[in-house]
Amino acid sequence: MKMRKHCRLWWPRQLTSNQESSSSFLLGWFVTCSPSSLDIVVAFTCSEVLFSSSSPGIEEIIHGIHGDMPTILKERSAFSVLGMCITGTTSNSLTAEADVDKKKFFDCGNAWAEGSISVHRQNNCKSCSFLQLDGSLRKSSQSFIGKSNWVVLMLDSSEQNDVGIYRLPKLHHIHCNGLTLSDYDVHVIVYERPSYGAHHFSLCHFGSNEQAKTPIKNPKWIDELHEKKKFIDLDTVILAINCTSAAKRIFERHVVPRSLSQLSLFSMFFVIIGHLFGKFLALFSTVFYIVLQFFQTHFNHESESWLYVTSVNVFKKTAWINIRIRCCQILYWPIFLQENDLRSQSCVEYAEKAAMHRHSMWSSLVVDIFLGNLVGWSLLYHEESICLSSLNFIHWFATFLRSGCVWLMGNPAGFKLNAELAGVLGMLSLNAIQVWSTLWIFVGFIFNYIIRGLSLLGILCGFTVPASLIVDMIALGTLHVSTLHWFISIVYSSQIQTLAALWRLFRGRKLNPLRQRLDSFDYTVKQHIVGSLLFTPLLLLLPTTSVFYIFFSIVDTTINLICILIEVTISVIHATPYIKIFLWLTRPERFPCGIWLETFGCQSNHTASTNRDFANEINSSKESLHLKDFNREKSSILVSILHSNYLSIGKVISPHYRNAFSGVSGSSISKVAHGILIGQRMPYMRGTLLPSPMPWMSLPYKKYWRLCHDSLIACFR
Repeated sequence: MKMRKHCRLWWPRQLTSNQESSSSFLLGWFVTCSPSSLDIVVAFTCSEVLFSSSSPGIEEIIHGIHGDMPTILKERSAFSVLGMCITGTTSNSLTAEADVDKKKFFDCGNAWAEGSISVHRQNNCKSCSFLQLDGSLRKSSQSFIGKSNWVVLMLDSSEQNDVGIYRLPKLHHIHCNGLTLSDYDVHVIVYERPSYGAHHFSLCHFGSNEQAKTPIKNPKWIDELHEKKKFIDLDTVILAINCTSAAKRIFERHVVPRSLSQLSLFSMFFVIIGHLFGKFLALFSTVFYIVLQFFQTHFNHESESWLYVTSVNVFKKTAWINIRIRCCQILYWPIFLQENDLRSQSCVEYAEKAAMHRHSMWSSLVVDIFLGNLVGWSLLYHEESICLSSLNFIHWFATFLRSGCVWLMGNPAGFKLNAELAGVLGMLSLNAIQVWSTLWIFVGFIFNYIIRGLSLLGILCGFTVPASLIVDMIALGTLHVSTLHWFISIVYSSQIQTLAALWRLFRGRKLNPLRQRLDSFDYTVKQHIVGSLLFTPLLLLLPTTSVFYIFFSIVDTTINLICILIEVTISVIHATPYIKIFLWLTRPERFPCGIWLETFGCQSNHTASTNRDFANEINSSKESLHLKDFNREKSSILVSILHSNYLSIGKVISPHYRNAFSGVSGSSISKVAHGILIGQRMPYMRGTLLPSPMPWMSLPYKKYWRLCHDSLIACFR
């Protein structure tokens, strides 16, 4: 028994409500994945009048549309004239005449495959006598795909159904590779034409950079599934559907030129307001650009001075990096706002991804400056109370450190410590705390100016700049604590290492650092005696050193955790995709994740076993495609509607946070904890990633203003 062939007709929903009675040409793509399967993606239709009156010629227009498509789509399929769609009484007469003379019907198919149809009407086949093709159009249709493919559809008017569709196409016959076929199992899939800012279709997660982790060895059934021949090329079909709007727009630009008089009054008013706003914002950005260039020139001139070198060394951890990032974002936002991706002009999916990337910088900048203004004006309003509270906290902290050292010099928690060693360590700590507290008395006189400076930076540069300055100021203000912790950790770790070496001496073992193992070793009697004399006092002095180390480790770790918490907040502000969150709240359709088909009708009473096979094939080939209510009554013509699944808000923002916190892992945390236990001084580690600072940009002021202005006008256009 000969297997019936499958034909999927992807039909725009906008054409189902078209009430035109004249016939029209179909334009789109033929997608062939296997000899028994054919996908026809209809982008739009065009009447015969527009075809005949278009300038330049149809062949040149189709070549231009094909050249503007994405490279992947051009390699897999070509934009071309698909065939004819017959409407009204013409379709009824076509059906009647085709049933009378099938022999002439197939003769017409052979004539089309051989390229002999070049006149406006052919009398040898009444079923195809409507073909209004000249030689150039037929040549352009064949030159793209290298084969002779032609489809004939009938579109009858009908009443509106439950899903709001008025008219559905019916496949009459197909000329394919020299054969005329009319026994296809047809699946009509109605889709909403994608448009930028509204919706599009996608088979994968939006903006996800995470690669799927495959097991070491796949099960046998998975390998067999991958080796199985694909029944449908969904990637190419979805890509073609996402390009239908661009193809229609390019075609209408050549065929139906738009004049200024066609613009509405509201559109003209919106364009005028956009131009005025663009000029004002470009002027404001240019003033900021001049200020930044002045400071950059001044810092380069003073780069050899001791004040500049000291400030860079003191604030190089966080503040200097964030200031550089913020300045570069202010300089580069008009460049990022420009549309430089040529692929985004032809595919809605590419346009959406490019727009998200293009608008991410300025949206982050706006939110950061908004938060900075909230914090900055709050600091200015409560300046006196904040200054007084900060000085009181500094005084309390110094008193807490003194009380802790005095407590450790006695009998902390009932432990009997070595009084001499505890006195030496306690006096050193008290002297360092007293010296640093004396220096902070002088800082208290200028603390009001520090608060005002942080407020001004928050208002002008955003929240992240003063927050990063606070981190470095905390590190500078607690320098005595970190110094004491560093000194006592050296004493503690030296004792631990010495006791471990002496313990190996008693066991007759020696550490081999080259092979990272313990080897046997014969020690002499003198070595054992010296080791015993050293081991006993070190072991007895270890509790005294340990309590001081534990105290300063707790204080220093608490300070580091506060700084890390502020840095995490800064990283979250930089990494949060504000534009995606806003668009997800307003239009979640712009974040598709997979497709599914809703079957709602059938058109004839033949067997539909092959259609159920088609559903099984799709389910096995794409995890993101789901079929709903597919088991209908037996039919060979199936009608479905294409829908999209949408990403949740967690899946939208999780890739950005995963990239920002990629340096934080369980191994790094355990390594830090192990280093604290053995007294090892761990280097300062952020654990979070900030945007990479870009090189400094120097342009003439007039050219920079023009760059800002053109970028904003392009958005309004």
